[in-house]
Amino acid sequence: MHDLDNTQFFSVESEPPTGVEMVLTTVYEALTEKGYNPVNQIVGYIMSGDPTYITSHKSARSLIMKVERDELVEELLTKYMEARNWK
Repeated sequence: MHDLDNTQFFSVESEPPTGVEMVLTTVYEALTEKGYNPVNQIVGYIMSGDPTYITSHKSARSLIMKVERDELVEELLTKYMEARNWK
């Protein structure tokens, strides 16, 4: 019989955090492997929010949908600025 005087704890394992850089890398590779222009497709997705711009190959579509579009823009802009040594 359960002890009704104490609170039971229930713990669910959460998914590990998904890094935006890893998501973009995976999406880029999946789009390239399927013969799409990754820049055009990712821009189409960011501008419209329509996930059909992203292939489902390598689960890229479901992966990119886990990241907010503004986070994608922020990551891309940050990497661009770093590449140009802009601070």
